[in-house]
Amino acid sequence: MAQKKNPNLMLMEPPETERRKKKKRRQRRTRLKKVTTLVVLVSMVLLGTYLLLTNHLYHRVYESASYKRGTSNNNRYEAFRNGIIRYSKNGVTYLNRRNEVLWIQPAQFQNPMIDISGRTFAVADAGGNTIQVFTEEGLKGEFETNLPIEKFSISNQGIVSAILKNENSPMIVTYDSTGNILVENQVVTGSMGYPTALDMSPDGNVLIVSYLDMKSGEMKSRVAGYNFSEEGAGQENHQVSLEEYEDSIMPEVFFMDGFTSVAVGDHSFAISEGWAVPEKKKEIQIAQEIKSAFHTDRYIGFVLLNEEKSGYELRLYDKSGEQVMNRAIAGEYGNVQMIGNEIILYEGNRCSIYTNTGMPRFDGNMKEDVLMMIPTEGINQYLVMSADELRVIYLAG
Repeated sequence: MAQKKNPNLMLMEPPETERRKKKKRRQRRTRLKKVTTLVVLVSMVLLGTYLLLTNHLYHRVYESASYKRGTSNNNRYEAFRNGIIRYSKNGVTYLNRRNEVLWIQPAQFQNPMIDISGRTFAVADAGGNTIQVFTEEGLKGEFETNLPIEKFSISNQGIVSAILKNENSPMIVTYDSTGNILVENQVVTGSMGYPTALDMSPDGNVLIVSYLDMKSGEMKSRVAGYNFSEEGAGQENHQVSLEEYEDSIMPEVFFMDGFTSVAVGDHSFAISEGWAVPEKKKEIQIAQEIKSAFHTDRYIGFVLLNEEKSGYELRLYDKSGEQVMNRAIAGEYGNVQMIGNEIILYEGNRCSIYTNTGMPRFDGNMKEDVLMMIPTEGINQYLVMSADELRVIYLAG
């Protein structure tokens, strides 16, 4: 007779096997705790070292590399993409970060000025007629205007808008990168005032222009928005917006991105929003005089005259117009720029660097007159261009 299997019958593991499993589990937990503790300790050390390096106030610089090249003292420099633009009366040169020439474009400028937007930049002759448009690869287009150039702006695609001088009837003309006229606007100064500043949106669809009206001895500024796509097609001169500012000069306008634009006055600034139609959302009054303005795609910054005290004030706002930092600074600097979370100020061989929280990072002598300075790879490292030398320096001391 066959014996039936009992379904409730379970074979028991030997006690020694169960003890070995428990021991292995305890060992794994112990190893995991040790590894976790080590990772936390290493992370704390690295974070502490990073904070010590980045929040320390430095007063000296040391040179880690130097790249000399005999050039004219009249050169000017701008950082662009992964290289450096050198421009002068004789034309435009694009350099890599070892001060080596990648390409040269000759020209004859009397007073060259530059504008950069994303992947494209242009150099124009202020008071002359020449505009050259470039990418990293070199010349994209070159053309002549029929009237002298006063101001100009370029978009990412290479579309150029320029204020052209024409007695008391200036023109605002928009070109493609090869000089074909896209939009031509004769300014009626009697109703709008004289155009003093302009900027194009990154996509080239929207142009903002600041006008100054001194009619009847009263000062008034107007900031107009023009749309060259469908939204502005049915509007006179493609104008889609207009804001007026009584008793104020708005000498600077700029796009922070494709949606946010800013108009800067002598004691105020206004933030507008809109992809197609720039509409003023906030105007901020500032008690001090604005000496200079700078911006990134996140921040709007100012150097303000400290009227009640000696020196100046460094102030930072976010895109919504909320003040996020202010800091008293000593000395006067003719150059100020913000890159990432750092504000770099320099004049001659003097330089100061502050973070976006107002923390001072550097105050000292750069040994050579600074013509351009940008952060580079590595903590506390910068590229510094002087008259004929590109240096890689790091902060110390």
